[in-house]
Amino acid sequence: MFPQKKSKSLTIRHDVQQLIVSGRTEALASSLQQRIYLHEQLYFQVSDLSVYNILVPLKVKHGLVSIEHIHSSLRSVIEQYTILRTAVYFDQVNNQIEQHVQPLTDDIYSFQRSQGISTSQQLDDLLMSESSRKYFNVTKGKVIRCHVVQQSTENHDHLLHQGDFIIFNFHHIAFDVSSVKPFLIAFEQACCTDDHCQSTLSIPQYIDFALYEQALLSDINMNSKMNKARRFWSDLMHDYDWNCIRRLVPEESTNNQIRSGHGLSVAFHIEQDIVDAMMLFTSSNNITMFSLSLACYYAFLYKLINDEDLCVAGVIANRSKEEMKNMIGMFVNLVPYRIRIQPNNSFFHFVQKVHQLCTDVLEHASLPYQQIIGIQGKQEHHVLPSSSFQYESLMSTLTQSTSTELIVSDDCVLSPLNDRNTLHGNGTTVFDLTLTVSRDHYARTMKCFLDCSTDIFQNQNNVDLLANRFKHILRQLFCSTIVDEPIRNQCSISISNLSLILPEEVEEIQKVIFHRLTTIENEESFIVSAPASYAQARTWLDERIRFGPNKPQVAIYNMPFQYRLFSEHTLSIKRLIHALQLIVLKHQTLHTSLVVDSKENQVIQRIIDLNTNHEQILSVIESIYETDEELTEIMHDEKRNPQLFNLAQGLVFRCHIVYYKQISSNHLLCDKDVLIFNFHHALFDFPSMNIFLHDLNQAYTTGHLLYDDNTNLRYIDYAVIEQQTSMTGASMFWLDVLHDCKLDQPLSLPYDRYRLSNEHRTGRGTSISFDFDQDLSHDFLIHASSNNISIEHLTFAIYFIFLFKLTNGQTDLCVAMNINNNRYRDELKSIIGLFENVIPLRCQLDPRWCFHQLLEHIQEITINSMKYSYFPLQRILDQHAHMSSPVFLDTSLEFISRVKNNDNNAMMIGDSQLVPVSFSFNINEDEILSASDFSVSIQHNTNMNQLSYTINASLDLFNVETICTIAQRLQTVLQQQFTSFDSKTNKPIYE
Repeated sequence: MFPQKKSKSLTIRHDVQQLIVSGRTEALASSLQQRIYLHEQLYFQVSDLSVYNILVPLKVKHGLVSIEHIHSSLRSVIEQYTILRTAVYFDQVNNQIEQHVQPLTDDIYSFQRSQGISTSQQLDDLLMSESSRKYFNVTKGKVIRCHVVQQSTENHDHLLHQGDFIIFNFHHIAFDVSSVKPFLIAFEQACCTDDHCQSTLSIPQYIDFALYEQALLSDINMNSKMNKARRFWSDLMHDYDWNCIRRLVPEESTNNQIRSGHGLSVAFHIEQDIVDAMMLFTSSNNITMFSLSLACYYAFLYKLINDEDLCVAGVIANRSKEEMKNMIGMFVNLVPYRIRIQPNNSFFHFVQKVHQLCTDVLEHASLPYQQIIGIQGKQEHHVLPSSSFQYESLMSTLTQSTSTELIVSDDCVLSPLNDRNTLHGNGTTVFDLTLTVSRDHYARTMKCFLDCSTDIFQNQNNVDLLANRFKHILRQLFCSTIVDEPIRNQCSISISNLSLILPEEVEEIQKVIFHRLTTIENEESFIVSAPASYAQARTWLDERIRFGPNKPQVAIYNMPFQYRLFSEHTLSIKRLIHALQLIVLKHQTLHTSLVVDSKENQVIQRIIDLNTNHEQILSVIESIYETDEELTEIMHDEKRNPQLFNLAQGLVFRCHIVYYKQISSNHLLCDKDVLIFNFHHALFDFPSMNIFLHDLNQAYTTGHLLYDDNTNLRYIDYAVIEQQTSMTGASMFWLDVLHDCKLDQPLSLPYDRYRLSNEHRTGRGTSISFDFDQDLSHDFLIHASSNNISIEHLTFAIYFIFLFKLTNGQTDLCVAMNINNNRYRDELKSIIGLFENVIPLRCQLDPRWCFHQLLEHIQEITINSMKYSYFPLQRILDQHAHMSSPVFLDTSLEFISRVKNNDNNAMMIGDSQLVPVSFSFNINEDEILSASDFSVSIQHNTNMNQLSYTINASLDLFNVETICTIAQRLQTVLQQQFTSFDSKTNKPIYE
């Protein structure tokens, strides 16, 4: 913005680098003044707030003092300390920011008197106003104001009485927290001395520091302090991506550098046991509390934004010379604490690294912030990090700086306003996120402040939640026990194992109340139209978009269930149809349409009124077969025909009665007839069939179904409440787990061809299944039981080893895992509908691991992923808006545990027994349906303790021969792993 140009008249080389009294009234502004000026002009110029006000509030402890005495004493201090009447402005002629001491006039400062501030709330409002309003004009040298406040409105004696206030207010360009003590000393001396006019030439002025700083910066000696610092900062900040700032909350981040200055704040105490543990950690490991607190903040930020390259702004008092310590002015430098996190290293190792960083930064902290970022070519932008960290010990806080009482007249004593912290919670903030740790060493307590910009964090609830997450990080690091977590050693825990998810969020889905929903207009009417559930919308879009946008060639989501009657059993067709009608009446999902609302751009579900569409909704078809081939063709059509259902009309269920040779004349089904119940998957899942058959038996047997249509929870109620549920804990989990995961990059499988970007899926696939032989199944199951490992986790571990081999050594493997029964609450288990989800299962394996190490990793990721499997896939994908296409969905995995025995699968309808019909299409393997490009299904027959694998693959990408080869290789991996298992246990995976 402002090109650098040196002024011959103002930049003087000091051969002897000493801070001396120069008597100058004009000079180049100090680097610290320039930073405040530029940041205010560039970032906060349009704001209605001032973010750089510093308050020093005092209270009359006892006695009386005249307001005029306060006024004249203040003028004396302003006269003596020229920084309090120094203008900072941009000189267009010299193209630089300069400072110019102004003469003392009534316009160079502000003095205000108020009355009637008698309540605590009125005082808070006044302090808030003083902290945030724009009172100053730095270009004119107006940088100080004094506000005297009388509690009573009845005092007309121009005196301040006990309980009244004096509020000094400074602009940060002329004042910092360390200036409080010398200012109050000077003010007290002015109040108690008749001769108020001490010569400005008797003490060093801030402008002298600016000249001294220029001399240091212009020193060309390679070993000078500043040149050493330049080399340090050049190394530390090399290759830092400044574009990553302002990304604290993914869904609320912004690239806009203009800041409102508005902030929200929360103050919270750290529990005593945590403070004690932190103090023990510092003393045991020779670490400062500053370093440990900063390390905890880094860990918190890493989990918050999933960035391993973190840069946090810190402030340095920067008063290196003794004569600076008693000066009034702006000395505070801003320094970037940049660190690269290795999340799998121990926290102890990380703290040591942070401690060394803090030591190095402190040694080189005198180099101005502008030059630090100028080394990286970012000076023209004057960029600010998004987050900052401040540490206040007992002796450095503003309250302690003003802990001494001030005698301002013979009988009047002033004391600091100790019960108010004016540095926090004043509605303003410079950074997007600032953590301040305030530690009382003597009381052994610790208080924290989080100041958050409303540009990023929209409301107070978000800020309060952020504070709770930080406290939770501390609990995991320093508490001996954590709810639902094992005891961990604070030295060995890694940052990657920390979690932002609060204990109450782990159980968040169990706290959701599902109930019957009424319309807003009429509480006696129930909703009949609402957005589709996430599962419905996903299935609808999948069928419409992935498998042909115009007219699908093959049905992917037909769900036919075929049954025959047990030998010599019969079934009344009339009673069957009546029972089906009762089921459709009870389960409104079976007469629900799915359509697109073009205005809202979303899929809508609508319950069809059966009074007007009764016959249309319940579709009963009758046909005849004579040969097995004809029956196979009928079953084949039920599975593949895309014209059987009409989602837009709510036609989602049909009953097909297939008679053997002729339609029954006595309206009875016999054991050679076949009964097919067919559903569209968008409204029905496999567990729904158990509900359907239960109700079918009850309705057929009794002629009615018992339910309350006014209270029964419906699928549409679940769908609405699901979309209203925040699921914060699950959201945090999936953000963390999928950090840096390339969800839009396919696995390197041995494809025979690739799909063009504009090419749609045919749905045609090939399938190969194989059972474990008896010995392999025995070894497999024995290993699972003897090591207390679930069969599911063991099969998944084998699968990821296989993928590692199949992809030629890919170590970051992410596949889609089908959650086929997502009824996570008991009240959902009696509802017919689609309760499925798809979640990413990500395995980041190390080829050097042995099998047991991989297995432990698989157990952890699977258990945790299943814990949050209720989080809809769409919301997971929304967290990665930059992703071009979620191709990880093309490779899927599922584990199915079920009983496969016809006797156990048979069900009663009245007095008759229905038996599932298993049949083969008796056609070539190319005719199977495939929704994924490559999927593996692992089945466990719990009755026979038999395991089997099924590989389904799309013929769009694979030849049948390729899938056969892949299946043979999977069998080989299984044999290798479980033949002489003990001898292979400790071998690395890559072998």
